[in-house]
This record gives sequence, structure tokens and C-alpha cells, in this order.
Amino acid sequence: MVKVKNIFKQYAEKSVVENVSVSIEKGKITTFIGPNGAGKSTLLSMVSRLISKDSGEVLIDNQEVAQTPSKELAKKISILKQSNYLNIRLTVKDLVSFGRFPYSQGKLTDEDWDFINEAISYMELEKMEDAFLDQLSGGQRQRAFIAMVIAQNTEYILLDEPLNNLDMRHSVQIMKVLRQLVDDLGKTVILVVHDINFASCYSDYIVAMKHGKVVKEGRTDEIINRDVLKDIYDMDMTIQQINQRKICVYF
Repeated sequence: MVKVKNIFKQYAEKSVVENVSVSIEKGKITTFIGPNGAGKSTLLSMVSRLISKDSGEVLIDNQEVAQTPSKELAKKISILKQSNYLNIRLTVKDLVSFGRFPYSQGKLTDEDWDFINEAISYMELEKMEDAFLDQLSGGQRQRAFIAMVIAQNTEYILLDEPLNNLDMRHSVQIMKVLRQLVDDLGKTVILVVHDINFASCYSDYIVAMKHGKVVKEGRTDEIINRDVLKDIYDMDMTIQQINQRKICVYF
């Protein structure tokens, strides 16, 4: 379980995350939603220790992440940020193999290659595994970075806007893969998404943030509610039940 307790983060005297506490269950997809500037990405970065917190605690399986050795943490938690840029020329397979570094330290074993090839297959990248990243579209690169995270084979997977640059087909593919990782392999997925319909269709639990604070959290069917969403987004929307899923109509 991930436990965030009374966490704060400020930039230039402006509170970005303010006194946030939340518990994230194992073996679930937990999605953070909310308007731009709500503090979702900052919170995710503090959970993964990419950025430091000003105060509070982040516990993963009752261990404070700030006190966890980097090598050990990299075997427990993986993260993909919104913007990913590398200034070295790599193939897709090279990039995905980086996910095995916490285990192999660069000396890949047969077991490492099994994880690499499986992740490439998950993301349907077999035909372009030898292509260089700068030869790919933005969506293809995004899928390659997600494959790298999958190859890392951590219990906790954190994804910040993983559907960026992806078309509808590949967005659905990514969410189905994440659902499969949770349902079949028992992974715990924590992600930030802007499209609330993806949150509605694939999440087990939703945490809504606004102005750096958690304003509502609960099971997906509790949060995908007209009044709740109006409080979060300051807009009215219709919710329809389609194939036993709640779909928000906000156009």
C-alpha cells in the first residue's frame, strides 16, 4: 500500500500541494483527476521521489521512500513522466532494455530479455523494435517509454498522463494493458489522466484534486457523479450509462 500523509510542496511561496493525505490500495488502478494546476503531477513525482517533499510522509509498504536506497526503490516502483526526452540516439529495444537496469546493471540476462520482449509485445512494437526513437511518431515513442516501464516489472507503476500523443486505438490499448497488469499480475497502477471517461471505464478508485488539495476520493462509481464532477471541474455535464459504464458528455 502507498500512504501519503500530510504532504506539502511549495514553489516561490506558492503552495502546489497542500496537506494531502491519501491511501492507495494494492492491486488496483487508482486514477488522479482534476483541472490543470491541481497538483496531481507534483504529487506523483513526490511519491516516486523524483522531487523532494517539503514536509509529510510517503510510505510504500510502510517504508518511507526518502529513506529507501535508490536501487531497492527502483525494483519496487517505476514512473513515467509527462515529457520524456533523451538526447542520445536509441532504438526502441535499447530504450525498453533500460527498464531492466535495476536488476542487471547493464549486463542483460536471458530473464531480462524475456521481460524486454514481453513488454515490446504488450505495446505491439515488434515491427519497430530496431527503429530509432527519432524516427517514430510521438505516439510510438510514448508506447516505447511505457514498454520500458513495464519491463522494469515493479509492483507499483506510476504514469503521468500516459495517453499523451496517443490516438484513440492506442489509448484504449494502453488502458487495457494496464488493466491486464492489475487483474492478471497483481500490479498496482497509479496514474494521472485528463480524460475522465478513461478514468471512469478503467479505474477502481479515483482521487480528485483541485488547487493542490484532495477534494473528493472514492470508488469510481461514487466520483463519476454529476454533482461531484461539477464541483471538481466547475462545469455541468451529463452522465450516461453505456454498456454498464458511466460516460460523461461534456461537449
